[in-house]
Amino acid sequence: MGNVIASAVVSLDGFVADTEDGVGPLFDWYGNGPVEIYGTDQGRPFHVSQASADYMKSTWPNIASCVIGRRLFDITNGWNGVPAVGDHVFVVTHEPPTDWPFPDAPFTFVNGIENAIAQAKEHAGDRDVSVTGGNLTGQAIAAGLVDEIAYSLVPVLFGTGRKFFGDYVGPQVMLDDPRVVQGDRVTHLHYRVSKG
Repeated sequence: MGNVIASAVVSLDGFVADTEDGVGPLFDWYGNGPVEIYGTDQGRPFHVSQASADYMKSTWPNIASCVIGRRLFDITNGWNGVPAVGDHVFVVTHEPPTDWPFPDAPFTFVNGIENAIAQAKEHAGDRDVSVTGGNLTGQAIAAGLVDEIAYSLVPVLFGTGRKFFGDYVGPQVMLDDPRVVQGDRVTHLHYRVSKG
């Protein structure tokens, strides 16, 4: 089996978006470098530093499934039916959309984080599952479902907004020392959750 990786781009004070769901300068590094790289959508190139490109190339191809919340799905319109990374998206929601214009897209609407991760892992097989930052990450960590944390840290303070770990309330979780990759206006910190 692959790993379940909680991942997001995060401000220094731990936010993945502001209170209006805007990302401000958090995504600037996706367009500030000379190296072109793609996720799943071949029509949406990123231009990043060589260090960020090398890091992305070492992680993104291993992701088969993504677990996201309904909020992110609505904000992005499910990326118009094309997963940002991986080949299938599991959306945690109590109310699947009834009028989404991409009914044949590789998106599955699931009730509950544990059920979503179980289905995502089954789909992924030996590859990895990505869980987006926010309340889902906090719920997945509290349930002991996360193996790694990929924290792309941007040098900005938001002061308030949507937290990477959501409203996490749970046991203390120890992490191994991170793999550190210094990009341009981003530092990629990749942690393994300590298992003992």
